Amino acid sequence: MLRNCAMLLTAAFVSAGSPAADTPPVPAPKSSTCFRPDEFQSWKAPNATTIYIRLTHKRYYRLDLAGICPELLQPDSHLITRFGGADMVCGALDWNIKVSEPLGFAQACIVKAMTALSAAEATAIPKEFRP
Repeated sequence: MLRNCAMLLTAAFVSAGSPAADTPPVPAPKSSTCFRPDEFQSWKAPNATTIYIRLTHKRYYRLDLAGICPELLQPDSHLITRFGGADMVCGALDWNIKVSEPLGFAQACIVKAMTALSAAEATAIPKEFRP
């Protein structure tokens, strides 16, 4: 009898201490939104605080800027991107952007958010602003 009680107590202790017994399963992590810098193909800005970028394989992102970068709206402006040797771009902090106008002046533009766009969201970008 004492032996049966000890076995029951041991079984109760083991199942109560088991983390799998009471916790729900952990959901699988979302797929990565990172990309390699060499996948970057083109960009367009609908306004002075937003940049749409296109990557290889018809992938699109929206970059929301922390401030106004009026040079983005100049007809012959150029986007200068540097990634500091990083082999993957995964978020806003990975961007180092300057916008250069035809006369050579370059303005730094700080990215506050980088959002991967779904196919439907990319299609919804007005044609004149789709990179």
